[in-house]
Amino acid sequence: MLTKIAARGRMIAVVCAGLVGAAGLNAAPAAEKNSAGAATKVALRRITESQYRHTIADVFGPGIKVEARFEPERREDGLLALGSAVLSLTSSGFEQYFALAGSIADQALSRKDRESFVGCAPHDPSKADDACARGFIAKYGESLFRRPLTESELQSRLKAAALGANQSGDFYGGLELALASLLVAPDFLFRVEMAEPDPANAGQYRLDAYTKASRLSFLIWDSTPDAELLAAARSGALHSQEELDSQIRRLIASPKFEAGARAFFADMLQLDGFGNLVKDPTIYPKFNQSIAEESREQMLLRAVNLLVHRKGDYRDLFTSKDTFISRPLASVYNVPFASKQSWATYTFPEDSERSGILTDIGFLALNAHPGSSSPTRRGIKVLEVFMCQATPQPPANVDFSKVQDSKQGTVRGRLLDHMENEGCSGCHRRTDPLGLALEHFDGLGQLRTIENGMPIDVTADLKEVKLEGAQGVGEYLRNEPRVPACLVRNVYQYGVGQKTVGRDRPYLAAQTEAFAASGYRFPDLVASVASSAEFFKVVTPKKASPAPIVASTASPSPPIAE
Repeated sequence: MLTKIAARGRMIAVVCAGLVGAAGLNAAPAAEKNSAGAATKVALRRITESQYRHTIADVFGPGIKVEARFEPERREDGLLALGSAVLSLTSSGFEQYFALAGSIADQALSRKDRESFVGCAPHDPSKADDACARGFIAKYGESLFRRPLTESELQSRLKAAALGANQSGDFYGGLELALASLLVAPDFLFRVEMAEPDPANAGQYRLDAYTKASRLSFLIWDSTPDAELLAAARSGALHSQEELDSQIRRLIASPKFEAGARAFFADMLQLDGFGNLVKDPTIYPKFNQSIAEESREQMLLRAVNLLVHRKGDYRDLFTSKDTFISRPLASVYNVPFASKQSWATYTFPEDSERSGILTDIGFLALNAHPGSSSPTRRGIKVLEVFMCQATPQPPANVDFSKVQDSKQGTVRGRLLDHMENEGCSGCHRRTDPLGLALEHFDGLGQLRTIENGMPIDVTADLKEVKLEGAQGVGEYLRNEPRVPACLVRNVYQYGVGQKTVGRDRPYLAAQTEAFAASGYRFPDLVASVASSAEFFKVVTPKKASPAPIVASTASPSPPIAE
């Protein structure tokens, strides 16, 4: 038995290496030309870990286990979705995908599941059967590649299946080879966006229907297009505005919209940072890995419940006292937890300083030091995440010694010294007031009013605006026009995988106005962006080039003093 497994593994390696090696890891196999001979690639985007997991669950069912460590993703302009357009694969990353491909193929074609997956029975289970294999490969190839396989792609997998079946004496062992080769192919691991001549506008290009289907499904579901959406692409109906709008309504009405919203907000809120979150156990003994994981989940539950399930006003995310609590989190919040369920709804009292997502311990702990709070980090993240305003790194010649030697007993006092430090004041006067107003929460997000025996002052001045405490920050963000405008920009960039530029401003302004007119409803915003011509625009494509190879590591955070 072990010899058979080892032989099958070696065979998978040989077949997959041949198929992938011929295509290259940095570029998808050349697309078959359309009748004008002008189809061309316009973009490549490596699928994210969540897109990989959602696709496998949707194609093969939630029972398939995906057990692997994925390569770090890259954040660009605040979004991992933008970083995916500049990522390739390292050799170790491909080895992980290769191992996953064999595992998934083995699970899908196990004895208990193979009949439901294959959909036909071979004439002889010990031999190749091209007719039965063709249907299986074509079906799952279309789901994984998000388009039909070309004849050459299909034939290469049929040959692999026949080779495996004849050498192992097992038809299903041959199918495992074919399926594994699909799962390590660049057309699965990368989203290959294709453009074709636009028949309605001579000399211009449009995205092909399959690329449109992928943009819709990954924006709304964070997963591959389903059979109905692929059928609309296959027939060309998706190019019509009527069919496009119908598909968008269907996708948003699906329960899978929740998964898409979770993926978007996990990216926008930069929740991948919880994977590296550490706290000093002597200062914060309540912190552990469970607290980190459940803090992340609490932020997603808050956002998805308000914006997807209740279709609430996005601005309420900063002021609502409604949230979700688990037993471990209740100890940090110092609130009762009597539910028998893992999670329970909870509403903080009106006089509580807990108000909105900025007072979730997830946001507060994530944007703090291991052993203390950090008004500067919190202020920077408020501006970056919710207002799309980046903060530059400190100049290389800044002298921090004066601040580090400060005798001030509170963080606020030390930051006042920052504002007197040449080279620091410009940024700190912009970022620190927002963070100082959140200083009633320590580095873990626990409520406190005293620091080093001194009362904490949570008043702050932000230009002409006076802030007082967390509720003041929440009200400020709720009424700040740049906050909904930032969400619009993020949804658009997340969907198209490209940074916005100056020529996008009129479009973004119009979408922001529409968002306001809808009552700041997130599903309406997603539908409006996805149905717009701008969402599918194509800059006249040049000769396609491979995705650039960059170091697949997380972007380092800039040094921050407080």
